[in-house]
Amino acid sequence: MTTEQQRLQDTAWKKWGPYLTDRQWATVREDYSADGDAWNYLTHEMARSKAFRWGEEGIGGICDDKQLLCFAIALWNKKDPILKERYFGLTNAEGNHGEDVKELYYYLDSTPAHSYMKMLYKYPHQEFPYQWLRDENKKRTRLDPEFELIDTGIFNDDNYFDVFVEYAKADENDMLIKISIANRSKEDASLKVLPTLWFRNTWAWGYDDYKPGFSEKDGNIIINHRDLQNFVLHTENKTQLLFCENETNNKILYNSDNKSRSCKDGFNEFIIHNDNGAINEDSTGTKAAANYDITVKTNETVVIKLRLENNDHQNPFADFDKIFDLRVKEADEFYQYIQTNISNDDEKLVQRQAFAGMLWSKQFYYYDIPQWLNGDPSQPAPPEERKQGRNHLWPQLNNADIVSMPDTWEYPWYAAWDLGFHCIAFSLIDVAFAKKQLKLLTKDWYMHPSGQLPAYEWDLGDANPPVHAWAAFRVFKIDEKISGKKDFPFLESIFHKLLLNFSWWVNRKDAQGNNIFEGGFLGLDNVGVFDRNAPLAYNSFIEQSDGTSWMAMYALNMMRIALELAMNNPVYEDMATKFFEHFLYIANAMASLGDDNQGLWDEEDQFYYDVLKMPNDGSIKLKVRSIVGVIPLFAVEVIDHETLNALPKFAERLRWFLANRPDLSMLVSHWDVAGAEEQHLLSVLRGHRVKKILQRMLDENEFLSNFGVRSLSKYHDGNPYTFYAGDKTFTVKYTPGESDSGMFGGNSNWRGPLWMPMNFLIIESLQRFHYYYGDDFKVEYPTNSGKFLSLFEISVALTNRIKQLFLRDENGSRAVFGENDKLQHDANFNNYILFHEYFHGDTGKGLGASHQTGWTGLIAKLLEPKKMS
Repeated sequence: MTTEQQRLQDTAWKKWGPYLTDRQWATVREDYSADGDAWNYLTHEMARSKAFRWGEEGIGGICDDKQLLCFAIALWNKKDPILKERYFGLTNAEGNHGEDVKELYYYLDSTPAHSYMKMLYKYPHQEFPYQWLRDENKKRTRLDPEFELIDTGIFNDDNYFDVFVEYAKADENDMLIKISIANRSKEDASLKVLPTLWFRNTWAWGYDDYKPGFSEKDGNIIINHRDLQNFVLHTENKTQLLFCENETNNKILYNSDNKSRSCKDGFNEFIIHNDNGAINEDSTGTKAAANYDITVKTNETVVIKLRLENNDHQNPFADFDKIFDLRVKEADEFYQYIQTNISNDDEKLVQRQAFAGMLWSKQFYYYDIPQWLNGDPSQPAPPEERKQGRNHLWPQLNNADIVSMPDTWEYPWYAAWDLGFHCIAFSLIDVAFAKKQLKLLTKDWYMHPSGQLPAYEWDLGDANPPVHAWAAFRVFKIDEKISGKKDFPFLESIFHKLLLNFSWWVNRKDAQGNNIFEGGFLGLDNVGVFDRNAPLAYNSFIEQSDGTSWMAMYALNMMRIALELAMNNPVYEDMATKFFEHFLYIANAMASLGDDNQGLWDEEDQFYYDVLKMPNDGSIKLKVRSIVGVIPLFAVEVIDHETLNALPKFAERLRWFLANRPDLSMLVSHWDVAGAEEQHLLSVLRGHRVKKILQRMLDENEFLSNFGVRSLSKYHDGNPYTFYAGDKTFTVKYTPGESDSGMFGGNSNWRGPLWMPMNFLIIESLQRFHYYYGDDFKVEYPTNSGKFLSLFEISVALTNRIKQLFLRDENGSRAVFGENDKLQHDANFNNYILFHEYFHGDTGKGLGASHQTGWTGLIAKLLEPKKMS
């Protein structure tokens, strides 16, 4: 074991971490409006003056796992109109493609125990262009690209600071902090740096009036909190210490009297407006900062060192550099071990930063629905409308945990199906955390009594693709490979909770009881002709190819888990049979329901489509060639003969069922015909349909791009799909970049770009099919090339295409950076990677949320060398 792996055996090492969110303003939790307009209830401008109720935010920050004490940096370049204490971005209404952070920052490194962490924030010398960014994006339409900070040219002449924030733990409660400010300009430049401590406000809501506090002693900040004993923040270079209160400034926000002597925005008022009355003269408060006024010479770096600890160090900086160097060395050793099989340095760089982004995206998430709906005893009562508004049907939900977020600014809340993908990447470096995350959403204080998993705070009751069982089994197998042991208690406990969830899906999302599912939104935003989460006119509804395929996949995942558990406890054999039979019913429905007895399969186009069901029992196939028609590939499982021999009761039941229901058995792929080495295949697709779907998917004129599989066929570039409903016209056109539709806010687009989770599942499915069919089953790759490859070889080829999103090409460029010369060729930019939400379907440029190392972090798994299994 490396030193870092040994630390992972002790959960105390995770007491402190990067659990401070990048954005708390405009979240649902902080919204107490009558109409649920979270983006306007608490804005970026209000955030510096408003004490948050449910969490805290900051730049490059850390906190404890209950977010009692927070630390982050604040900056002022002596030109900005406000102190830079938080990241700036546009709200959903301000951005021409929805909400969007307008900053440049990167998560560069972290170990899983957070013994070492590093991030970078790029801060311009010039006044930050807040209004320009707003105005220019307001001018632009959905057909225009987004206007980013780098597009202003503010970095063109290198007049900016690179602010590196690093943390190294001496022990579980002893954190060394290094802030390195590099001036990239040809001119000397000065700025103020305020390393800031504050307590999350837990005292103002009427439940517990205990109020912690800071004080000053010998130029250091003493921390007085009943749950954090004897902590102090040491400053190496003594400077002025500032104190104020983490309290709302009612006078500024609401033109009413303040309840405290100073307010949350005290440092802003003192630094920017020279208001001495905004800070506390007695050097006490609930917010404190060291006020460094520094000048950084051209191409030089100034370092500020601090130490946050409770060990009563008399000389806290004597061993500072030694400990820092050791933690960096241990981080290198850990990743050298993790990357043993990766030889390419660029691949190592990309993977390590992907892991860093995943780890920095762990955040303290606090949301108590009853308190949120009813309001707090000491606060004004919320509008009555809230009690029947957003999330009121989730009264059991009470979350206060460290959870992996999809994106640290744009999506600072958990999302059920995103989290499943996150855990695949996490399992490579911290499998215990991955398992804990998967179990978390099935806890009673997360999961609805009906069995539904919470989707995300904007609508906890929304339907996300059911990937939890798939993720749980994948993490179980990765854990087995790493540790050599099978964690049956983990698998068994999550299986029991997923039984409830599976029942919820069956009862709520199969309106006609025919095993065809109308899942609704299913996370694919604007992929459909209509808003799939909204009721349609005339009692019509959509029978979804992807919804039904996800359920077929879910049934197979549950069957596979039951088989694994049955190896240890025979009682699960019956459960495996139940899910086997359920899968067959779904497969039958997909194959044969409908007026043409073709189900969701279209014989003419040889592809799967959604079907619009009309109230007169008529139906219309919505012939959009989208990722919806590829998802049936995901419903595949291979059972080897060894498993059947070990579970004779299960095998006997299968033979009886197949013998007595030949109408079902013949509709799935050759269950009764053993493949290579006597494997048995379960899939909604026979070999013929596999090849037909792949023929389209691997066609560079349709789904296949240089960087993976698109979410919509390029066929629709010249042939848009149009549907007429009365006097309304609905059109789906190939749109490889940002969305031109306002559906679901318009910040995500499934009509052409590449999405990492879909590509990941395609690759895994091809490998599962290959496990059954073997090397003799070949498909033309690319379509019309005349070259035929096995399905495993195709999975490797697709993986290599996806890698090219991030890796340098023969010209030294990275596709993710697009055509921006600064990002591509400047040495202070071109090795810092952003892991975007999705990617341009033709160029591979990163789009959408810029720090979505959530499911895009799957690249870390894809960078592992592939071996034929």
